[in-house]
Amino acid sequence: MEIAGFLFALLIGVSLGLIGGGGSILTIPLLVYFFHIPPTIATGYSLFIVGISSLAGAVNSYKNGNINFNASFYFGITSIITVVLIRHFLLPIIPEQIFQFQQHTITRSFLTMFLLAILMIVASFNMILKAHVSISNQPNISKWTALIRGIQIGILTGLLGAGGGFLIIPVLLFSFKLPMKQAIGSSLLIIALNALFGFATDMAHYEIHWKLLLTLTACAVVGTYLGNKIGTRVPAENLKKGFGIFILLAGIYIILHEIFF
Repeated sequence: MEIAGFLFALLIGVSLGLIGGGGSILTIPLLVYFFHIPPTIATGYSLFIVGISSLAGAVNSYKNGNINFNASFYFGITSIITVVLIRHFLLPIIPEQIFQFQQHTITRSFLTMFLLAILMIVASFNMILKAHVSISNQPNISKWTALIRGIQIGILTGLLGAGGGFLIIPVLLFSFKLPMKQAIGSSLLIIALNALFGFATDMAHYEIHWKLLLTLTACAVVGTYLGNKIGTRVPAENLKKGFGIFILLAGIYIILHEIFF
């Protein structure tokens, strides 16, 4: 089971390198289902794995000129602040048992996975249905829009441990009109900053299993470089459609697993 888990970690990196997202929404199920780590702790582990892997992918994207630092800066500044505030002040006071409905108890762990899946499904339709995006050689970066979107992504990352690439990329594509490859590179940088700052905040709250965490991260980093190489040979529109379908299927699987298994 552990070998399958490490191979899955490799695929997480491929996802990040290829489509600039999907890493965290794969990492949390990996940690929960393969290594039996509680979802609340898995969100913190996910931040480290995705953060380091995204940083490796962002470095490679920078070498290829595929990062828009203007969008990344304004997007990142508010998202980082939001992540740190939520992970430090809000998460520690959320009880494990949220509420009870008839004979069913809704736990924090169940709610974490369920909300993650719902967000995945909503984002997937945005990617699949908006197949054709008009792009410009001079992308339109609205500073206020980026700041507001950064807060939204920060809430997502802080609460669910998701890097938010599946929401960041649609914003970069549809709101800022970035080319797909540049949206991927910018997304990787934003995810890395959010995730690593979030994990740094978590270190005071949990005991870290460093051997497992570093091994999984190493697998994901290798996968990130493989994904970057594959991405240079795949048309941008195919990446976007494939990304949407992939996120949709993963979200449906998580909902079915949490309800019926």
